[in-house]
Amino acid sequence: MSALLQVSELSKSFGGVKAVRSVSFEIAKGELLALIGPNGAGKSTCFNMLNGQLRPDAGSVRLEGRNIVGLAPRQVWRLGVGRTFQITATFASMTVRENVQMALLSHHRHLGRLWVRARDQHRDEADRLLDLVGMLAQAERPCSILAYGDLKRLELAIALANQPRLLLMDEPTAGMGPRERVELMGLTAQLVKAQGIAVLFTEHDMDVVFKHADRLMVLDRGQLIAEGAPAQVRANAQVQAIYLGSRSEH
Repeated sequence: MSALLQVSELSKSFGGVKAVRSVSFEIAKGELLALIGPNGAGKSTCFNMLNGQLRPDAGSVRLEGRNIVGLAPRQVWRLGVGRTFQITATFASMTVRENVQMALLSHHRHLGRLWVRARDQHRDEADRLLDLVGMLAQAERPCSILAYGDLKRLELAIALANQPRLLLMDEPTAGMGPRERVELMGLTAQLVKAQGIAVLFTEHDMDVVFKHADRLMVLDRGQLIAEGAPAQVRANAQVQAIYLGSRSEH
């Protein structure tokens, strides 16, 4: 399987702290790759370098052969790299449908069409995306009254509006109950396989990770210490020591 994203020798320091140290990996279309590790391991820093929020000190990030290091987040997004965040980012005063419509307006570069009401544009396309994530019945509800799990589903629909080739999901099930976590990641896995999207996600719930990830990578103090299939990583003595042994995740 050919790689969609190739990361090579990625490094980032903050003063004397080496947050990410020479991290290299690949991810293919239709693959769910989990990036796990203790708090402070460098996961968020790694994510922020992939979508242009941080510029690495060294290394390359290639999306289908193109080095995207140095591009702004907006430019990376335009190339088909979507992202969801640990804390949901939606317009609380807008309805569920309107939130997706705003993402579609941006994707189609129609934000400047002020003479046409936003709520009248891309309605059918928005409803199709909401149906995909199980939120169509709530299309007219304002986001301010949604349950947290429903906000996460909406955020996924918003990310899909850009027709991403690569989706970066930072703690996608944070704040959700056990059942909601399983449902959201099951839905994500289904969409990934159906649409051939590559997904890199971070997650602290190991049940979610081992159930849904095709492969796992483990960061510790900025270094990649293990990589492989879930069973391989679960059996790794160093990983066991970090998560189950004397060292605390915090």
